[in-house]
Amino acid sequence: MLYDGYQAMEDMLAPARLGARMALAMRDHMGPAADWPMPRRMFALMDVFQGARMTHKRPAYGIDRVQTGNAEVAVREEVVLDLPFGDLLHFVKDDVETEQPRVLVVAPMSGHFSTLLRSTVATLLQDHDVYITDWKNARDVPMAAGRFGFDEYVDYVIQFLQDIGPGAHLVSVCQPCVPALAAVALMSEDEDAATPKSMTLMGGPIDPRAAPTVVNELANEKPIEWFEENLISTVPFRYAGRGREVYPGFLQLSAFMSMNMERHGSQHRELYQLLADGKEVEADKIKTFYQEYFAVLDMTKEFYLETVDLVFQRMLLAKGELTVHGRAVNPAAIRKTALLTVEGEKDDVCAVGQTSAAHGLCTGLRPHLKRHHLQPGVGHYGVFSGSKWEKQVYPQVRNMILAMN
Repeated sequence: MLYDGYQAMEDMLAPARLGARMALAMRDHMGPAADWPMPRRMFALMDVFQGARMTHKRPAYGIDRVQTGNAEVAVREEVVLDLPFGDLLHFVKDDVETEQPRVLVVAPMSGHFSTLLRSTVATLLQDHDVYITDWKNARDVPMAAGRFGFDEYVDYVIQFLQDIGPGAHLVSVCQPCVPALAAVALMSEDEDAATPKSMTLMGGPIDPRAAPTVVNELANEKPIEWFEENLISTVPFRYAGRGREVYPGFLQLSAFMSMNMERHGSQHRELYQLLADGKEVEADKIKTFYQEYFAVLDMTKEFYLETVDLVFQRMLLAKGELTVHGRAVNPAAIRKTALLTVEGEKDDVCAVGQTSAAHGLCTGLRPHLKRHHLQPGVGHYGVFSGSKWEKQVYPQVRNMILAMN
C-alpha cells in the first residue's frame, strides 16, 4: 500500500506539473512582458514547483570530453557487461595513445543512481581508464531475474573485475566499501588473476563502532523486523519489476532530506529568488544538483535489509564474522593489493575512524602497502566531489594507483 499511495500522489500532481511546464514553455512568446516583475515571479514559482519532484530514470553522466595531459579528448560510454541489476559501464577515450591504469569505481546502491559519482569519474578520467558499476532501478528488473542481496553485490564486483582483467585498480565510495573489501579478500584468497593492484576505500562504514553517527543510530533504533514490516513495499503492476519487494527510493530520499530539511528549504527559497531576479546561471547550479538528488532508484528488499543487518547492526566484517554464500571473508588474505583509505574531517555519515578501520583488518599487508588520508574541512560528499576532492584528495588516489601500476 505504501508504494501505491506514493504513486497515487504522483499521478494526482502530474497534471499540475504538466501545466507548469506548458506555462514555462510559453514564456519565450511573451516578449518583453516576460521580464516584468510579476510574470517573472510567477514563472519562478512554477519552475521551482515543477522541478521539485522525484524521478526514477538514471540521469545522463554528461561526460563528453575530458582534459588528459595536454589534450582534450572525447569520451563515450560503452556497456561492457549487461547484467540484470547493473551494467559494467566503460568511459572510453579513443584518442588516448598511451595506455592508462584501469580503474573500477564501485558506486553506492543507496537510493541514488551511480551518476551521483559523476564528478568522481570526470576527475579520474584525466589520468585513468575508468569503469563504473552502473546500478539499475530494482522496480524495472523483472522477477524472473531472481534475488539481489549483499552476496550478489559481492558477486557483481568480482565479475566486473574479472571482465576488466588483471592489473586493474578499485575505488569504492561510501556504502559499498564493505562488499568491495569482501570481494578483494575472496579474490586474494583464491589467487584470482583479476585481483586489483590497489583498493581505495572512501568514506565507507568498515567499522561503524569506531565513531557512530546519526545514520548508525537510526539503523540500530529498531530491530531488523521493524525495517521489513514498515519500509518494504511491493512494486506496482505498471512497472517491469511488478511484484518485487523493494525498499523504495522515495523513502530513502525522504530520510536523507529529513536530516537537513532546513537546508533544503532554504536552497529552494534561494532558487526561487534567483529565478525571480533573472539570475539564471546561479539558479542552474541549484537546479542541476536537485535534478540529480531527486533521481531515485529502488533497492531490492534483500539487499537493503541485509545491508542494514550485516553492515550497520551486527557489523560482521569488523568482528571477523562476515560470510558470502556461507564462505568466511578473511581480509588478512589480502597481501598484494595496496590499501588507501580516505576520510573527511566533518563527515557525519561515515565519521572519522570508520573507514580507516580497514587497516586493522588487512593484517596481511606490509606497512608500505597501507596509506590513509584524512581530508580537513570536508563532509561526506566533499570526500569524492568538489574542489577539495579534485585538488587534495584525488592526488592521493592517483599517486597510490601510479605507485602500484
